[in-house]
Amino acid sequence: MHLSIIIPAFNEERLIERCLRSISVSLAANRAAGSTSEIIVVDNNSTDNTAHLARQAGAQVVFEPINQIGRARNTGAAQATGDWLLFLDADSVLNPGLLADILRAIEDGRSVGCGCTLRMQGIPWWANSILQLWMGASILFHWASGALLVCRSDAFRDVGGFTQELYAAEEIRLSKQLKRWGRERGLQFIILRKHPLETSARKVTLYSAREITAQILRVLLHPRRTLQDKKQLSVWYDGRR
Repeated sequence: MHLSIIIPAFNEERLIERCLRSISVSLAANRAAGSTSEIIVVDNNSTDNTAHLARQAGAQVVFEPINQIGRARNTGAAQATGDWLLFLDADSVLNPGLLADILRAIEDGRSVGCGCTLRMQGIPWWANSILQLWMGASILFHWASGALLVCRSDAFRDVGGFTQELYAAEEIRLSKQLKRWGRERGLQFIILRKHPLETSARKVTLYSAREITAQILRVLLHPRRTLQDKKQLSVWYDGRR
């Protein structure tokens, strides 16, 4: 089994090395005979040192000039040679337990892909409430979070990858498409819960509760109009780091 780990990265010089170290540690802890991997960082038109730091850490770096998370992930997938694709956000930290769970799900042969639960350190009660609501929806509906999504590469290609019509929530649409693809073949899309992925809480510190609430309401009240317009998604695209 060959695993391609794809990391979209826009101005991530502060966190990309931590992310790549966590991948190396997790791969070393789960090394198995006959298993290989590659790490692809997609420089999504960064203006900082992201690409240089990724190359220094030993990752393959590809460039995507249009700043859109789904497009960046697709660019990485187009370069990938793995039987399975693992999409991981650059502000997240993979842990050996979670990777072990992912590899077991792959080896089990009953899944088309998976997502996982998330953990954020030191967030206020209101942010934790939002996170828990999302985790409940993710588990109930089997929707992957954008921070981590794993799938068979043939399924990814067959469904057309991440939609480029949306600037956010593209992982939910892909989860639905993968579930449909899997059902037709007797496979499931699962959410792993034993070892949550640690992901950055920076949005909670960079944006006020009012800004985050307003962003969520825009998405809920006008989903199509909001998700298709990058200008309406400041929490994702205004460049704060």
